[in-house]
Amino acid sequence: MHSVNSNGANIPALGFGTFRMPGADVLRVLPEALKLGFHHIDTAQIYGNEAEVGEAIHNSGVSRADIFLTTKVWVDKYAHRDFLASVDESLKKLKTDHVDLLLLHWPGGSDVPMAERIGALNEVHRAGKVRHIGVSNFNTAQMEEAVKLSDAPIATNQVEYHPYLDQTKVLGTARKHGMSITAYYAMANGKVPNDPLLKEIGARHGKTAAQVALRWLVQQKDVITLSKTATVDRLKENFAIFDFALGDGEMAEIHALARADGRIVNPEGLAPAWDKAA
Repeated sequence: MHSVNSNGANIPALGFGTFRMPGADVLRVLPEALKLGFHHIDTAQIYGNEAEVGEAIHNSGVSRADIFLTTKVWVDKYAHRDFLASVDESLKKLKTDHVDLLLLHWPGGSDVPMAERIGALNEVHRAGKVRHIGVSNFNTAQMEEAVKLSDAPIATNQVEYHPYLDQTKVLGTARKHGMSITAYYAMANGKVPNDPLLKEIGARHGKTAAQVALRWLVQQKDVITLSKTATVDRLKENFAIFDFALGDGEMAEIHALARADGRIVNPEGLAPAWDKAA
């Protein structure tokens, strides 16, 4: 597996995501993922499973130094005092003295000014509690604002990205500032595994449609992707995407699947005004 350098953060290109994963599933699946080689782990305060993620990592036998750990501050903790306390609570649950990446989870849902949010991110960074900082679900204007307000470089913007959603503009802004984008919902809520084109491309390489979509993401410059499964047997499938490459024509064919109504995640009050497709 290669890593993506995002403003000094070397982030493994394929991560293991824990969104909507109950603690019991985390304790069952994450140890197997770590054993297989998933060393980029993504959680969040709102997921309610930081404690189980911390326990699984602590008991895994894998050195903490070999794991890239991300969590996210939820919108009700954006006020300065609440923010700092929430990070300490996350570290306690995760059984670590630092996380490798801390993100603001959504741009909406709070009246706290962006300057205060970015200021708090920088404060915990200066304190050594987080090695790198980033954002999630930001549009390009918000990315620009965050970069201007931050003393520390912004490493990544974690956003929905899959073959049916064009993220050209967001990726362009990220590249301009030395950032990456981290893709979530790579399977497009179950649409990817049954897509005829992805299955056809997969057949050429002896791979599944899901593997093709994950490969398409990590083969793009400055793109990281999260994979997620509660099925131990599927971990190996998700991990086996670094032993083949898609041709330029195949990459273009997959990009062409993007459509105007391709966005899936758009929670009212949390989501920004999204950039229109390029």
